[in-house]
Amino acid sequence: MVGRHMSRVGKESDRAADALLRREAKEARGRLALPLALGLAQLAAGIAQALLFAMLIAGLLGFGEAGWTELALAAALVALSAGLGVAQERALVAAGEAAKARLREASFARLLADGPSDPRPVGERAALVVDRIEAMEGFLTRWLPAAVLAVAGPAMVAGAAAMADPTSGLILGVAGLLVPVAMAATGIGAAQASRRQFEALGRLSGRFLDRMRGLPTLVLFRRQDAEAQALSTAAAELRTRTMKVLRVAFLSSASLEVLAAGAIACLAIRHGAILGAGHPDPVAAIFCLLLVPAFFTPLRNFSQAYHEKLSARGAAAELAPLLAEPEGPPGLWLEAMPPKVVVTFTDVRLRYDPARPPALDGLSFRVMPGETLVLSGASGAGKSSVLRLLMGFRRPDAGRIALNGQDATLLRPSELRRLSSYVGQRAHLFRGTLRENIRLARPDATDAEVEAAAEAAQVMAFARDLSLGLDTQVGEGGFGLSGGQAQRVAVARAFLRDAPLVLLDEPTAHLDPGTEAEVLESLRRLCAGRTAIVATHSRAAQRVLGRVLEIEGGRAVGVRMAGE
Repeated sequence: MVGRHMSRVGKESDRAADALLRREAKEARGRLALPLALGLAQLAAGIAQALLFAMLIAGLLGFGEAGWTELALAAALVALSAGLGVAQERALVAAGEAAKARLREASFARLLADGPSDPRPVGERAALVVDRIEAMEGFLTRWLPAAVLAVAGPAMVAGAAAMADPTSGLILGVAGLLVPVAMAATGIGAAQASRRQFEALGRLSGRFLDRMRGLPTLVLFRRQDAEAQALSTAAAELRTRTMKVLRVAFLSSASLEVLAAGAIACLAIRHGAILGAGHPDPVAAIFCLLLVPAFFTPLRNFSQAYHEKLSARGAAAELAPLLAEPEGPPGLWLEAMPPKVVVTFTDVRLRYDPARPPALDGLSFRVMPGETLVLSGASGAGKSSVLRLLMGFRRPDAGRIALNGQDATLLRPSELRRLSSYVGQRAHLFRGTLRENIRLARPDATDAEVEAAAEAAQVMAFARDLSLGLDTQVGEGGFGLSGGQAQRVAVARAFLRDAPLVLLDEPTAHLDPGTEAEVLESLRRLCAGRTAIVATHSRAAQRVLGRVLEIEGGRAVGVRMAGE
């Protein structure tokens, strides 16, 4: 039963990967026209070079006359061929960069839209938009052109050989037909091996990034040696799987070299035995022999790019779910930002895992404009799930969520987030100035608006003592600021955003009592006149902010007023 399920999942993943590769190939078709034309022109120049060199060699052997004119033309064709190769490579690089930019933009937009609902570790998400998309470039800029040229190029060369000697053209044609057979024989199971390699790389990337972020904790509990051993084991697994993929590439190249050697041997036997015994056309004989490298060059490029296709297929299997079109209708846009919002939950149910109890089990409440509702309860009671639903990161399984009487689930998730300002447990500050971190909430805000928000959130209370005020640099993660100061910056963002709905998730969880009182005062001013929902364990917040709704097991079990 489990085996059939895994087989079905694998087939669905393969279909999704193939669909993504076809879609990207169609997108890249226009940009690949120029490099393909340049590649065909380079092959034509190669055929002409072979003819001129055949004439020169035949002249040296006493079978004809060829002089400086042929040599000058051959030299010019060599230079032209090199120039065409450089131009083709530049065109392919430009096409690859455009394709990667498009894929990264789409992937990053989807990751931002999913937000915390994406269960993958940060390291795996980073690997998706970096390593997996790099693998897709090889498919688009090496495999696709190589596949076209592997058909058109040998056909041109074999046609030229057939014009000189039909039997030689037939020999080259048969050798060309055997190439896909040899590659298929050596590539059985290669796509699966490539997918396993990418899975191992994703696990290693995710583990490494997560452990680096938690390095102080590992050192504190003396687990650094054990984690180093675990990373070594994961790296060894990646090395083993990478070598399995490379083995396919080497076998494919070896099979191609065997075919090239066989073709040369057959042509040499046909022409060499009679070349010195009155060959009817020595130039044609030498020309056919010199065409063998030109015949197999597109096929050799095709063989080398075969590994790129396998890698891209493994990468596409992981990218396809991320880039797939969302199920169901995309949702509605807001015509205008409503000045006031009434939030109503009616018998809302939500379950993350069928094997676990529901996060929300028939929760109902209403919050009016200007009112603050404090959600209280033990960890896991469902407080954060309420906020997650209101920010569009999850959809309810049953029940109704209404905003101003209208079904909230009809809106696009991004529109739900546009309605709200959010302050979480730990404010994440980016490397930059305080001003830049506050302006993140509304990039078009003026300096005066940023300063007003900073003043309202009491950021100026400590920023005035800094040498550059709001233009003071802070490190990644808020390095250089205390927890309370970083939290005030997050509150300043909410002030600057000026949304009608305020969502707060344990905003004072990690603050000392004195700092908590200061932040609560800023939050009280932020919630004034707005619809606010606060999830918190803090008794101080429950006394100060508003009506308290007790939640237990995803249900409302009691209501009390602030201060009670």
